[in-house]
Amino acid sequence: MTTASNKPLLTIKGLTAMAGELEILKGIDLEVFPGEVHAIMGPNGSGKSTLANVLAGRPDYTVTGGTVLFEGQDILKLEPEIRARMGLFLAFQYPLELPGVRAWQFLKAGVDAKRVHNGEEEMSAREFDQMLKAKVAEVQIDPDLVKRAVNEGFSGGEKKRNEILQMAVLEPKLALLDETDSGLDIDALRIVSDGVNLLRSPENAVILVTHYQRILNYITPNYVHVLYDGCIVQSGGPELAHELEEKGYDWIKDAVDAAV
Repeated sequence: MTTASNKPLLTIKGLTAMAGELEILKGIDLEVFPGEVHAIMGPNGSGKSTLANVLAGRPDYTVTGGTVLFEGQDILKLEPEIRARMGLFLAFQYPLELPGVRAWQFLKAGVDAKRVHNGEEEMSAREFDQMLKAKVAEVQIDPDLVKRAVNEGFSGGEKKRNEILQMAVLEPKLALLDETDSGLDIDALRIVSDGVNLLRSPENAVILVTHYQRILNYITPNYVHVLYDGCIVQSGGPELAHELEEKGYDWIKDAVDAAV
């Protein structure tokens, strides 16, 4: 695929990480270039969500080795908010409710923090309001949701659509989507997928963590990677996801266990 740059947006080498005393990531190697979508699949407990959360800087995990370069800069020692201002975005598997914080206020604070980080002025209230209205229409979300507290009283589908709205507003360089398809019905899945596809460009990239091939019917990845026991054990094109849907993961597990 032709990309906007011949330099990787993200380079992961030998990444290992623990949660408490449990080693979860056991040596991840991955390169992501601008314009690409990488799907991360694998059985429960393989480390898929851990990888996304470690990249975003979630403090529940301890990185024990390896490097992660984002646009050539080592980000492992940076705070999560700094990574976010640099252009990393994490859509949560289970989005949190923020009672008392209006969604539009939350979004404006995020946009302004990113702009200040990049040496730009904060948006005026009028400018932001115009931009937000356009993004709300673009991702097909109920305009009333941005007037309410973040995710408070939202259905599962509304929470996931709100995550896509955040992605649309913040325009990240690298979006980490942690099981965004979890709990969605067909209509919500289509709307969320349409939003992701709308935001794809030659300048950004997506890492999509999922259990199921069904979302890949809507979001076509450039690469599919199988994560098993903390390592990427197989990579391929979209056809690999179809093979996993048909066969499950046992054949992957058997091949890895036989090689050990």
